[in-house]
Amino acid sequence: MKALQIPRKDIFLCTKFGLLPAPGGVRGDPEYVKSAIERSLKDLEVDYVDLYYQHRVDPKVPIEDTVRAMQELKDAGKIKHIGLSECSAETLRRAAKVAKIDAVQWEYSLWETSVEHNGILEACKELGITLVAYSPLGREMLSGKFRKRSDLPAGDWRLDAPRFSEENFPKNIELVDQLSAFASHKRCTPGQLALAWVLAQWDGIIPIPGTTRAEALEENIGSARVSLTQEELGEIRKVLDSFTVVGTRYNAQGMSLPNK
Repeated sequence: MKALQIPRKDIFLCTKFGLLPAPGGVRGDPEYVKSAIERSLKDLEVDYVDLYYQHRVDPKVPIEDTVRAMQELKDAGKIKHIGLSECSAETLRRAAKVAKIDAVQWEYSLWETSVEHNGILEACKELGITLVAYSPLGREMLSGKFRKRSDLPAGDWRLDAPRFSEENFPKNIELVDQLSAFASHKRCTPGQLALAWVLAQWDGIIPIPGTTRAEALEENIGSARVSLTQEELGEIRKVLDSFTVVGTRYNAQGMSLPNK
């Protein structure tokens, strides 16, 4: 945090708990919830975090117990807001009865629209909960910067991801090509189109594209200037409806844990 040289009040700091290192598993028991925040506060050298997520739901612990522990941390001033990640709509509704849930993180992009069908988007709208859309660029696939699997650097974890496999990559690039043609007509990059589309789905959505390059950050910010009409959104939806993305989001060793 000190390296940023930005006043703490000007930073909205988020962190997660619950997803354990190899061999994996999750923890959501109150004891762990509280010990995890203490480690985070120490590591980050701050007195509080703005948004504290449960990374994945622990099937062994009632969500009510986990969220109640998070509320206690909020009451103590150690966190400002409570978030869940990749929970089910049913779990979200149960959690919301115990404490105010401020954010839910779910993957949402032009090639991953499950939140539209699993009840999460509907529940967020109903309960007034912000939907934080992670991987809105499809792990950079939707940016159009990769034309073939070999464009990925050696050792990149996406080489083990089913959607980037030797078999599936050539099939999934067809969606990127269609979207890139649309972006060309809009005089924006494919990545900007992808982000603008997510933003256009609901004003309660915050996409969080990740990058380590300043030029990519500037490109992502530029998506806010891309305006999509209802007709254009309809055209894009027709493309999505006519295309089936091939491959699961994660492999068997990834983070695709049961959504409870």
